[in-house]
Amino acid sequence: MSSTATDVVRLLTVKGETLAVAESLTGGLVAAEITSVPGASKVFRGSVTAYATDLKRDLLGVDATLLAARGAVDAQVAAEMAVGVRKALGTDWGIATTGVAGPDPQDGQAVGTVFVAVDGPGGADSGSAGGGKVEALRLNGDRAEIRRESVRSVLALLLKELAGEQTGNERAQDTERNGGF
Repeated sequence: MSSTATDVVRLLTVKGETLAVAESLTGGLVAAEITSVPGASKVFRGSVTAYATDLKRDLLGVDATLLAARGAVDAQVAAEMAVGVRKALGTDWGIATTGVAGPDPQDGQAVGTVFVAVDGPGGADSGSAGGGKVEALRLNGDRAEIRRESVRSVLALLLKELAGEQTGNERAQDTERNGGF
């Protein structure tokens, strides 16, 4: 269990919000990291491991034309996966991973090409940091290292969005609850 996963679960718990995960190259590792945290059941609704491209389309609602034109390893695909899992599982937040862990390139993308995405509540007129965010990563290492770094990166992106959305009063209440000052 990582401290990032622990912080994600803690912030979601404080906010009373829920999370769903859509995974491709990570094959369930993000969900495993989150559920390793005690109390995760209060905030984690579930995950979809859509390893096959047709499942990204059929289960997560990723646009078929987009998949045909760009392949599954694409920033917009990651964004649509996050939106799709959030809608499918009825959560406040959705996160997604797609990319190439190796050993071979895929869809014209090099090994280590990864996209992680977050979709959350709010928007431009709500004053929150919510909405969708995607990060493009170029990772080095073997298959296991690329997958581990993808997990770390998507959780860090979610944590950044959650922390950015939290108001000063919520931070103060959370600090008090956890024995801080």
